[in-house]
Amino acid sequence: MFIGLRCIWARAVMIALSINGKTYDVDVEHDTPLLWVLRDTIGLTGTKYGCGIAQCGACTVHIDGVATRSCQIQVGALSSKKITTIESLTQDGRLHPVQQAWIDHDVPQCGYCQSGMMMAVVALLAQNPKPTDADIDAALTNICRCGTYQRIRAAVHTAATRLHNGREQAASAQ
Repeated sequence: MFIGLRCIWARAVMIALSINGKTYDVDVEHDTPLLWVLRDTIGLTGTKYGCGIAQCGACTVHIDGVATRSCQIQVGALSSKKITTIESLTQDGRLHPVQQAWIDHDVPQCGYCQSGMMMAVVALLAQNPKPTDADIDAALTNICRCGTYQRIRAAVHTAATRLHNGREQAASAQ
């Protein structure tokens, strides 16, 4: 590709990515957004494309446990990072408490934003196990075009309670 008088050649490189506990060697350009590597190269399509400018949150994944918009993160910067997607929340056929709370409160309407929203909630609850409504509103900047924010908030509280009760049960079993 020519830009002005300079010639810039895009070059693919092999990058090892740790995604959901597995290592994937991907042959992509280092500036490829993580979202497209997840969806098009690896085939993990649970993470959605929404806006492409890191505003809506449909593409939210965890990078080293931090909720991150994958549409704007270049894979070249992620070779030593742990990436977690919506596909890893279900373990051994059991839904994560956030996923179960989503079902119990009938959160999704169209469902498009929900994978990113759930990933943001899992990160929130890891940092703040008993969030208030104000904490939830401040932490969840994802956009739900259907406007199910009341149900999202209720589901977050339910998931927080279940996670807390699960930790107490695990502690008492030891």
